[in-house]
Amino acid sequence: MWNPFKKKTVKSKRSFAGAEYGRLVSDWITSGASLDSEINSSLVTLRNRTRELVRNNDYAKNAVREIRNNVVGRGFTFQAHIKLQRGDKLNEKLNKKIESEFARWSKKQNCNTAGKLSFTQIQQVVIGNVVESGEAIVRLVTQKFGDSRVPLALQVLDADMLDESYNGISEDKNAIRMGVEIDKWGRPVNYYFYAKHPGDYTFVDAPLERTNNRIKIPASEILHLFIPETEKQTRAVPWFASTLMRMRQMAGYEDAEVVAARATASLMGFIQTPTGELEGEDVVDNQRVTDFEPGVIKKLNPGETMNVPNISRPGGQFDPFMRLMLRGVAAGLGASYETISKDFSQTSYSSARQSILAERDNFRVIQDWFRENFHEVIFAKWLDMAVLSGAVSLANYESDAEMYYDSVRWIPRGWQWVDPAKEVTAFRESITAGFTTLTDVVSQSGNDFEEILSQRKRELDSAAALGIVFDTNPEAYLKQNNPTQKPAEKNVDPAA
Repeated sequence: MWNPFKKKTVKSKRSFAGAEYGRLVSDWITSGASLDSEINSSLVTLRNRTRELVRNNDYAKNAVREIRNNVVGRGFTFQAHIKLQRGDKLNEKLNKKIESEFARWSKKQNCNTAGKLSFTQIQQVVIGNVVESGEAIVRLVTQKFGDSRVPLALQVLDADMLDESYNGISEDKNAIRMGVEIDKWGRPVNYYFYAKHPGDYTFVDAPLERTNNRIKIPASEILHLFIPETEKQTRAVPWFASTLMRMRQMAGYEDAEVVAARATASLMGFIQTPTGELEGEDVVDNQRVTDFEPGVIKKLNPGETMNVPNISRPGGQFDPFMRLMLRGVAAGLGASYETISKDFSQTSYSSARQSILAERDNFRVIQDWFRENFHEVIFAKWLDMAVLSGAVSLANYESDAEMYYDSVRWIPRGWQWVDPAKEVTAFRESITAGFTTLTDVVSQSGNDFEEILSQRKRELDSAAALGIVFDTNPEAYLKQNNPTQKPAEKNVDPAA
């Protein structure tokens, strides 16, 4: 009998569905280990598997190339913008001197200890290492190489060289995590490297020590470049870490489809006989042997029929499945599907523009990180060495070195507009309305506004000296083609 006063039993339930346990999540294995602990147990495997994919998988190889080209391209542009001590004008003479010295140092025989990589190529290699290995290591060597006047060169080290198996406590009571000695605040103090690459066992280099010997290098001489996910992170994993299984499965599925397609295509057909008996000269080991050649039609014996199999491999779901998998790979790498796959068949203008703009926002974040952690640090060290060696003379440098560090610009590569006609019109309206500036618009294409103005003036002066008028010079063009046109008023904003 139903009792209205009986207390109902309510089954307890967790507040978050994602924290429930049951049959459907029994295989969901989780861990409360720190990020460093998980990296320590997986770093070598992840790095080696990623490198194998990059060497043998077309999409992985293209992903590294595309990220490198979009972040670095042909290198960051260096410009000095030191101002005169009085006034707000630039010190053109000093700026040209610094730019000239840095350009000379940037040649491969001067800036690279091995004499193989120019400064632009070092940037490309570093970003490639960050994507493929999760981290890049550059050693600052205060020594002259080639014909450089500045005692500084860069040595790019493989991440394998940093001994990830070395964990413990240093003589100074600092923690050592995966080859990196850190103080109580987590700041790197020393790095412990193998004397020789642990995988370079094929060759014997007499001057080098044994592979298992370690070399301690102060943190002041090392640039350990990776994008950290937490403050306590010591090492990093490849950017492919979340996509490795997906790409491995894709490769296996593609191989299976190719093998099936080849096997199906090799089977031309079946011959059926009315009796089913195997007799005659064309029977070997109880198997009838029949040769077929391309472009040849053969007659069959009376009563025999020819059945041609229906070749349906690869199946119709192969292409959609591969596109779906590649979208996941692109999402894991922070790039667009079109960039990773090179497939533009499913793209419209609006979808392509939205995808490209989102991708470029990610690349700009990486460019900002790279400039702050690589270019600015190296330039500060280079300028110190340049002043100490006398290659560059700067007033009040000892008391105000930071002012000189901050008086340079590193302009990353930009990108062409998706639809120039529409976007130029939009930029012009934004500038007119005051929502943006010419400098901001020019910087998006990887150029410097002041350099464009200087170059533009040189072009107009050269054209005027030769009596040439372009329609890109409105005042001169109107004056030549419409003599009655009144000259433009002075001090008027051209954008207005």
